[in-house]
Amino acid sequence: MMNLIFGLGGQEILIIAFLVLLLFGGRKLPELMKGLGKGIREFNNAKANIESEVKESLKDTDAK
Repeated sequence: MMNLIFGLGGQEILIIAFLVLLLFGGRKLPELMKGLGKGIREFNNAKANIESEVKESLKDTDAK
């Protein structure tokens, strides 16, 4: 009924979250999430830089 992430439902996501908690433990989980957030932020920054470079090169090409 509910399509959340990659076609997974609520129960599947809860099972995955439980397994992650079991594997990494409560103490390592904040560090893991911090690293994941940092990686996503760096990816988005790199994507924005590439987009701005492409737009800038298109402007230069159109100006000539």
